[in-house]
Amino acid sequence: AVVSTQSTGIRKMQQGDAIQISDTVMAAFLMMMSSSEQSSVVQEDALMAIGTLIMVTGKHFAKYMDSFWPYMVASLQNHEEYSVCAAAVGIVGDICSTFGPEMINFSDKLMELLIAAVSNQAMHRTVKPTILSTFGDIAIAIGPAYAKYLEPVVHILQQASLVNFDKNDYEMVDYMYELRQGILEAYAGIITGLGTRPDEHTPSQLEAFKPFVPQILRLIATISEDRERPDGLLGCACGLVGDLVKGYGGSVKQMVMNDSISTLLTAGRRSRTSNTKTMAQWASKEMKKINAL
Repeated sequence: AVVSTQSTGIRKMQQGDAIQISDTVMAAFLMMMSSSEQSSVVQEDALMAIGTLIMVTGKHFAKYMDSFWPYMVASLQNHEEYSVCAAAVGIVGDICSTFGPEMINFSDKLMELLIAAVSNQAMHRTVKPTILSTFGDIAIAIGPAYAKYLEPVVHILQQASLVNFDKNDYEMVDYMYELRQGILEAYAGIITGLGTRPDEHTPSQLEAFKPFVPQILRLIATISEDRERPDGLLGCACGLVGDLVKGYGGSVKQMVMNDSISTLLTAGRRSRTSNTKTMAQWASKEMKKINAL
């Protein structure tokens, strides 16, 4: 309770104020994490509070990375206490959005740890969708350098998209929708990351990903045909169509001009959820641009 109260207090602070107390606060959080007697609940709370500190202090948090790193690694390896691992996965996302391209210093080890966690059959399934979307966060952060991780990541995403489920098992249905949203968020992040050019000397790496576009479209078609899908998943699928079309232009025209995509975008434009509607409208505009080619 004390940790969550501190976390709430930090969240409300201005960056300058948070930086002034960050040394003391971070030392306390690391002490909590270093005690072998602490329960997983306390460790999870400490990680979530550290995530808040990262978001508030921004790049100033870099000074703590060396001391925090061993705890970060241990938490991502803690597959038994899955809530601790899940909190650590959340921190990876926070670090990505805070440090951007500087994430390249940590990305090899983080990708290794995340791939190990998501591939562990004993890992609690609720953590897996978040890990998948975090693959996309890392891609957005490090840009074209992500190309070296494509093979193992796409293999995991492909395997995850092939999982079948019993539609009468409501818990499993909810999980599958979360998993599919994680897959779509990963693909969207990868396309965005590979398509960025940090400078004029760094070429886009989108071509390296192009062979995987058909399998993405198969998953999108499956979602298009599913009338019971949640609205959030529909919005993600529409957004990914827009990302693909914007990234590849006319070269994917023959792949995306079909009934399943148009049905999906029509459903998205009719959505009552503003985010889904916005995604569908944007993707439809991108489609019109290549239709005119």
